Amino acid sequence: MPVGIYRVCLVVLTAIVNHQLIFPTENGTVPENTEEIIQKMKEREEILQLQQLHLEQEIAEQEAIQKALEKSAEVVKESKEEKVRWDMWTALSMVIFLLIELWRQDFQEGIWQDTGGEEDDMAVLGKAFKGVAFPDKAALASFYEKRILGTTGDMARMREMVEGFADDLLEALRSVCNRDADMEVEDCMGVGSMYENWRVRKPFVCDLIVPFAPPEPYCFRSQTWCSGDSFPPAEQGYGTIKVCRAGEDVTGCICDKTKLGEDMLCLLHSRANTTRPSSEMEDLLCFKNTQYLDADQVMKWFQIAVTKAWNRISHKYEFDLSFSLLDSPGALKIKFRSGKSIAFNLTPVVQYENSDVYFISHFPRSSLAAGLPSSTHWFLTFAVYERRFIQLVSKTLPANACHVSCLQILSFLHGKQCSLTGPSGLTNYHLKTVMLHLLQARPSQDWAPEKLEARLQDMLKFLEKCLHEKKLYHFFIGNGKVPAELGFPIIFQRAEPLNLFRPFVLHRDVYRKTVDTFHEMLRNMTALINEYTVHIPLAQTNGIHKESF
Repeated sequence: MPVGIYRVCLVVLTAIVNHQLIFPTENGTVPENTEEIIQKMKEREEILQLQQLHLEQEIAEQEAIQKALEKSAEVVKESKEEKVRWDMWTALSMVIFLLIELWRQDFQEGIWQDTGGEEDDMAVLGKAFKGVAFPDKAALASFYEKRILGTTGDMARMREMVEGFADDLLEALRSVCNRDADMEVEDCMGVGSMYENWRVRKPFVCDLIVPFAPPEPYCFRSQTWCSGDSFPPAEQGYGTIKVCRAGEDVTGCICDKTKLGEDMLCLLHSRANTTRPSSEMEDLLCFKNTQYLDADQVMKWFQIAVTKAWNRISHKYEFDLSFSLLDSPGALKIKFRSGKSIAFNLTPVVQYENSDVYFISHFPRSSLAAGLPSSTHWFLTFAVYERRFIQLVSKTLPANACHVSCLQILSFLHGKQCSLTGPSGLTNYHLKTVMLHLLQARPSQDWAPEKLEARLQDMLKFLEKCLHEKKLYHFFIGNGKVPAELGFPIIFQRAEPLNLFRPFVLHRDVYRKTVDTFHEMLRNMTALINEYTVHIPLAQTNGIHKESF
């Protein structure tokens, strides 16, 4: 312990003696290693400068990256703005297209069916009329007087006889039907060429339609392709007929579309009448397990009812009545004891709402019914309005106008050509549609009797143009120029035009056959007319003198 104290004291004494050496004063001398320190300081300065340069490079790189990011952001922003502008142009284009479509529908009567004009020459229509020798006025007048004019009186007598017998037959049919369960049959109406006075080819056949309605408390609710429901293109021109109870909503109650459960009950429909027995709907001539009227069952019922009605009144007549065609249930034939016969068609139809448009079960002597999508689809016929339109326009035409004469000549030529080369896709209804379009397009004075040759050429040219375009619109559907006096339903006027030549687009073989038959008819036209022509003085060929239609 003393030794330790001694050592501490020695250290303290030594420090006191050497005080100036350990802690030099401020004004002391500079150490000898100053140059070494300065050198280290310079090296440190160089290191700091290098670090500063490195930092400046990093800052520059960061600024470049920041500028690139800003530039890319601007590009993205510009692309978004461009996309927005493109979307705006797309939307604007769609709006323009919709406006054009609305304008087309509002003013489609101005471009309804291009019937052409007198300025249309053969160059526009192709080669169909090149090299064709068209009959002159004298030949046409002689042909008409010899072959067509004499049939008018025969048609009038036949219509009177058939209508009287049909009324008696339908009265007997009402008496044999159960008024509480069977369909209610109304009075028949005559339609078609026999009642429009332009049928020329024999045998003459009267077409009669018979409206019918369901027994109380049922009613018919119809749906057409233009009533807002979605119908595929193949079903345009058709409709369906639903059998409903009076006052029943055609769309049905929600209880028919959802499962209410065992402990829930619809307040509108009891469990007893929620579902109707299938036998009840079949008695109402509906398709199996549906409420839709079945055309096949309707025709079967109508055929049985006509047979019962004839059995009741057959003793009153000295002729026999039979069904003439198996594929046309309403085709009837009266056979006299002398061997002569009279054919007529009695076809059941359903009235569309309160108009004179009718759903028809089938078309006699036509292939239209063969294309029905199903037996619950009914085609619409506008035959009553067509007859009224012809009668209305005829009042404004000159005396003995040639519109009916043109249709009769064209119908005869086409029928004669088909008998030589086989049937084609053209029908007499197509020919009548051509006449209806031209009647609406041309002024009244153009149908004077002395202009028969020119109007017949117009019909042929217009028909050739329609065949070339595969487009012939139904006269009434989509036609905004239908006279208001007819009372035609506005829903069909606002509908899209119905192309009667649409089958030609789908069946190219039928189209080619039809075009070939038409061209062959043009080439044979003069020969076919001269076959029935007799020479008459030119003084009698100024016009066609015939009894007024």
